[in-house]
Amino acid sequence: MDCPFCKPDPTREPIASSALAYAIFDKYPVSEGHALIIPKIHEPAYFQLPVNYQQACWQLLNEVQTIIRHQYQPDGFNVGININAAAGQTVPHVHIHLIPRYIGDVEDAVGGVRGVIPARRRY
Repeated sequence: MDCPFCKPDPTREPIASSALAYAIFDKYPVSEGHALIIPKIHEPAYFQLPVNYQQACWQLLNEVQTIIRHQYQPDGFNVGININAAAGQTVPHVHIHLIPRYIGDVEDAVGGVRGVIPARRRY
């Protein structure tokens, strides 16, 4: 198995870490400070992840949010998980995206994560 999250690049320093999860900056960020929270167990699907790993990821997400808020001063955040290929998952290992948002980074941010299906963004 060649999972990039099970064998992370040693040159990419973690933002934060716990016994069950770690966080790194996204290799292909959509905004400055885009981070990934990753469990230290190989599981492709979030809903199959043991609850203690789910909890560890959410605790670390809160910690990383504080770090990013201080380092980058974003105006908001999007949080997302792609589960399975139909939802856009390209790395088959659970990871939570923490995406800092900045006023003016898109023309119209209304709808937020609903924009994953552009025709349904506005309601």
